[in-house]
Amino acid sequence: MLAPPWIPVPPPAYGGTEAVVSVLCDELAARGHNVTLFAAPGSRSAAPVIVPLADPHPDQFGSSLFEADHVAYAYDTVDRLALEGEPFDVVHDHSGFTAVAMADRVSPPAVHTLHAPFDDETRPFYARHGHKAHLVAISRSQLEQAPVGVPVVDVVPNPLRVEDWPLCTDKADYVLWIGRMDPVKGAHRAITAAQRSGHRLVLAGPVQPGQQQYFAGQVEPHIDGEHIVFVGEVGGERRKELFAHAKALLMPIRWAEPFGMVMVEALACGTPVLAFREGAASEIVIHGENGFLLGDEIEMTDAIGELHSRASAAERYDVRIVAAAYEAVYRRAINGEAQRIRAFARRGRLLHRRADATRSMRREGGVTALRALSERGERGGNPMRHSSSLSKG
Repeated sequence: MLAPPWIPVPPPAYGGTEAVVSVLCDELAARGHNVTLFAAPGSRSAAPVIVPLADPHPDQFGSSLFEADHVAYAYDTVDRLALEGEPFDVVHDHSGFTAVAMADRVSPPAVHTLHAPFDDETRPFYARHGHKAHLVAISRSQLEQAPVGVPVVDVVPNPLRVEDWPLCTDKADYVLWIGRMDPVKGAHRAITAAQRSGHRLVLAGPVQPGQQQYFAGQVEPHIDGEHIVFVGEVGGERRKELFAHAKALLMPIRWAEPFGMVMVEALACGTPVLAFREGAASEIVIHGENGFLLGDEIEMTDAIGELHSRASAAERYDVRIVAAAYEAVYRRAINGEAQRIRAFARRGRLLHRRADATRSMRREGGVTALRALSERGERGGNPMRHSSSLSKG
């Protein structure tokens, strides 16, 4: 299991991919699989952990230097262990683009979970390199955005361990927005909906590099510590408590988000989700049952209510269900690799037989030509006149 190099597993606060890797590794290990986790320093897991880099790099997210170093070290380790008689059956990558681009140079088959969206920047990459790994989408919405001809083998949602999230039906007087301070995530739209409805709003999440101007201009002026409260980046039990006691989670996104883990975390706590009809929200939110799918802030204002349902999270996103789905993906990848190797071996044997036959024909042709020259020489002919024919034969 190859996690990104930026944040430890499990994440101390923000880190959706790392949370997915954490619960998936633990569940696969509990199911009897021999799992090894390659992850950032400070990581812990039920599986043995190998740390390729000396330090995590949360402030240099996406740096090709650290990502390439992380992946290359992991792949070198995989190949070294194979030479030492301890081969892996499959590599499951969550780390990003480098692992896909290099997937055809590592010995076992590679499965790659698509945590990022398909867009104008990523589509050409996957069109060029996607065939090197077994690609897994995390939602049908994401799959629909895949470039034509790029093989995506399955759709498997991101998991959580539902029992780890407290179910609460006694809600407090606030609505919750949680995420990174990016305009597409819509913290400013959540503020508008909360102010129109008269509900207290708690905002939680990091202000990452490049987001300071948006935060300072459209979010911070509304924060008063009473009606609009900003608690910063949260993790652990504090994060779970915020989800559990919220009257609703507001998800006013304006982009095709490929999943949206915060929606599933809210549902696991029995907290309804009020989301715009964007990306995977239409798959996660069951309109009128565990939340509402809405068009804008005005509709969101009117929809804040008292829906409580945890069943949809347990039935669709619990890690036991997701781990079983990935087991099926791994088997197909391993079987596909075995078939590819057998086909390659058959092709190799055929090429060897053809080469042997060609060499034999050439030898026989050469002997025939020499015999003909010899016979002509015995009849008084000049063998040098036929030297060009001999060199071609």
